[in-house]
Amino acid sequence: MVGYQIKNIVFDIGNVLVRWSPLEIARLTFGSESKANEMAPRIFQCETWAELNEGKLTEKQAMQWYQTELGLSEQTVEMLFFYIKESLIPVYGTYDLLGKLKKSGYKIFALTDNVVEIVAFLKQRYDFWAAFEGAVVSAEVGCLKPSADIYNELLEQYQLVPNETVFLDDVLANVQGAQKAGIHSIQFLNIFQCEEELKSMGVKY
Repeated sequence: MVGYQIKNIVFDIGNVLVRWSPLEIARLTFGSESKANEMAPRIFQCETWAELNEGKLTEKQAMQWYQTELGLSEQTVEMLFFYIKESLIPVYGTYDLLGKLKKSGYKIFALTDNVVEIVAFLKQRYDFWAAFEGAVVSAEVGCLKPSADIYNELLEQYQLVPNETVFLDDVLANVQGAQKAGIHSIQFLNIFQCEEELKSMGVKY
């Protein structure tokens, strides 16, 4: 029997609600696996990508940087950003889980390292965003997980009690960051494992 009651469920977006695979995006863009292995870290692990996620750059500015600094053609960069968005396919089972939790009375939130233009795309493409009571997006608050600042922003903005809140994220460092803020957390591997862990926390739906 757990000694707390969960009232709030917070979802990460990438690899929890929609798939996020930089290597696959690079394969789709560049065609060959060797080129994808070379380019994926240069595109997605550089300061420019971080600044895009922090809201310091627009998508247009980042696209220009990739052309200038990485020597990519305008057409290649357009293809890259096309696949960045179009590869965001649903993760099996989690949208249904979100709906069941909401129907059962839990408050549902999002906490995501994400880009303004990608969030706009997700809102247009899928209807899950409308289910959130609120969302903290890195590009809107200027900080990234696992910084304490972004978890505190979530708690303060929506007046959440940490011990009544559980956060679902696929990245262990982000889970640990939430735990340091006093938030119960689950490292999301798949829908079946996630549901078992939620039930062990006393979440019922």
